[in-house]
Amino acid sequence: LAMSAMLETPELPAVFDGVKLAAVAAVLYVIVRCLNLKSPTGPPELIYQDSALACFLLKSCPLLTKDSGVPAKGGHTAGGTALYGKMGRVRSPHPCGHRKYLTMPDGATATFDLFEPQSEHCIGEDVTMVICPGIANHSEKQYIRTFVDYAQKNGYRCAVLNHLGALPNIELTSPRMFTYGCTWEFGAMVNYIKKTYPQSQLVVVGFSLGGNIVCKYLGENQANQERVLCCVSVCQGYSALRAHETFMQWDQCRRFYNFLMADNMKKIILSHRHVLFGDNNMKKPQNLADADLGKLYTATSLMQIDDNIMRKFHGYSSLKEYYEEESCLKYLHKIYVPLLLVNAADDPLVHESLLSIPRALSEKRENVMHVLLLHGGHLGFFEGSVLFPEPLTWMDKLVVQYANAICQWEKTKSQCSDTEQAVSGQE
Repeated sequence: LAMSAMLETPELPAVFDGVKLAAVAAVLYVIVRCLNLKSPTGPPELIYQDSALACFLLKSCPLLTKDSGVPAKGGHTAGGTALYGKMGRVRSPHPCGHRKYLTMPDGATATFDLFEPQSEHCIGEDVTMVICPGIANHSEKQYIRTFVDYAQKNGYRCAVLNHLGALPNIELTSPRMFTYGCTWEFGAMVNYIKKTYPQSQLVVVGFSLGGNIVCKYLGENQANQERVLCCVSVCQGYSALRAHETFMQWDQCRRFYNFLMADNMKKIILSHRHVLFGDNNMKKPQNLADADLGKLYTATSLMQIDDNIMRKFHGYSSLKEYYEEESCLKYLHKIYVPLLLVNAADDPLVHESLLSIPRALSEKRENVMHVLLLHGGHLGFFEGSVLFPEPLTWMDKLVVQYANAICQWEKTKSQCSDTEQAVSGQE
């Protein structure tokens, strides 16, 4: 009876919860030790041309030169990367914004979320960050929410593109969804910001696949760079054609990540199959009709999905043509605004061979700086303790710090120009 009474007391479950929590902590500690999640840190490797801009950035951006404080996230193990990433996003903020809808020429409905600044900007002017997330991502993703919240607090308005078809509660209105390098929706968002806020200057930011899109967008047309202060690309691979073979390799578990991303893409495509492949009145891309849904169900890689479905949204005849034309590689040299390219050496998605692209570009062009961090994984860059990393990352702080420095640089140049004109007028 005494034992029965004890079991009925409310305190015992709390004891069990404490034991469970201790057990989980012990297991996590073992995982951390086994996967070597904690390792020495260091400052990033910088590749740049000796110029006035580079000197100014090195003085104005301490994160470029000091120890990053970002430990290894598990090295070559997918489990370590996933574990560290999940724990780092537990306390992500929830910024409040307004969703905007734009009708595209082909009937598609583009959406983006608009977040107003929460403080005055460091130079006291109107600056908007136009942000393109990673593959199949949107403004509700935790890493986007964290970055937007931090940018708002530093005086930036933020506009975040929701990739076409990525939001589960937004139906497609045309038989097309986002693809690797389509810049149409991002361009529509930028044009909206330029028209709605004619005094605002722009900072262009792209994460992963979004980095490819923003760089391609800026290089496609010189007019796209008007009112753009700078561009920041984080963790992109620069060339899908070069990357697709490495995506099938097992080192750093790329093949595993490839499978996971392909599975997610399948779910998104199938959630819109009635619009994309159904018998409705919507005009479909000419060669989308021969898409084999059977191959989609059995696909185990992004390349298989790209070849069977994605390239056909824009009428490419082969996967090679699709990857060549949609990569930003041939557009990078056409970008003239300050360009920051950020990568991590232990990124499980971006093979080290791809890093020769930003390195070569930054060795030739004064407006480009390549920042390579030893650790960071893919869109990770977490700081803090191993088991409880901070949600605000080194990546978030670097992008804002770099943008602040560029704003100060442009303001300084403008003031110098005004002074020179005044002196010239007096003479």
